[in-house]
Amino acid sequence: MFSRTRLLVGLQPRLVFAQQGSAVRSAVIARRLISSSTCSNAQHTHGHTPPLTSGIDQRTSHHPAPPKPQYDAQGNELDAYKDGPSALDKAVHLFFFTEIIRGMWVVLENFFRPPYTIMYPFEKGPLSPRFRGEHALRRYPTGEERCIACKLCEAICPAQAITIESEARLDGSRKTTKYDIDMTKCIYCGFCQEACPVDAIVETQNQEFSVETREELLYNKEKLLANGDRAEAEIAANLHSDHVYR
Repeated sequence: MFSRTRLLVGLQPRLVFAQQGSAVRSAVIARRLISSSTCSNAQHTHGHTPPLTSGIDQRTSHHPAPPKPQYDAQGNELDAYKDGPSALDKAVHLFFFTEIIRGMWVVLENFFRPPYTIMYPFEKGPLSPRFRGEHALRRYPTGEERCIACKLCEAICPAQAITIESEARLDGSRKTTKYDIDMTKCIYCGFCQEACPVDAIVETQNQEFSVETREELLYNKEKLLANGDRAEAEIAANLHSDHVYR
């Protein structure tokens, strides 16, 4: 029994080595056959087939190319880090937490300043001329309505809040017989004002038009014209101040 065990133990390394040796011997023989074949001595045509490159080195390299040096008029090389912070300054800011100290100083300064709270509605802040508030229809100085019933505002309204009906005048032009805006749908995008070719429909700076019922937010033509008549001076001044950007 022990002799068989010793036999197996002694033969096992020899068998492994024999298998490895046969594999190495086969590889050496194959290499010799390939090197002595006529294919390796064949002449290749240069210039027709470009060399194949995978670009693995460029993709796997994480080190960018160093920046090119810059020179002044006298030919001296310029140091890009000459005017930057020194290592000592960086260490001071890092170990002494100067950023936190500066932030705390800003908070301390504003702690002793008067508050910026506006006591609305007794105090009101300034509004931009482009502020988009309550809608209004404008008139010409002669009293004639500006709207020409082109229905561009109705077509461009993304919320489909505008409804227009029109009819022809005696002179062939068109006028609106119905101009309704559902303010509950309006998103105050200002597209209607931008699309109007005669600045008929505008959005005023009035933001205080809250109501108690939904029906009061269904504006008709008369309501819109009344808003325009009441704020015509303000509307004209805002359009004039904003005409540079339109």
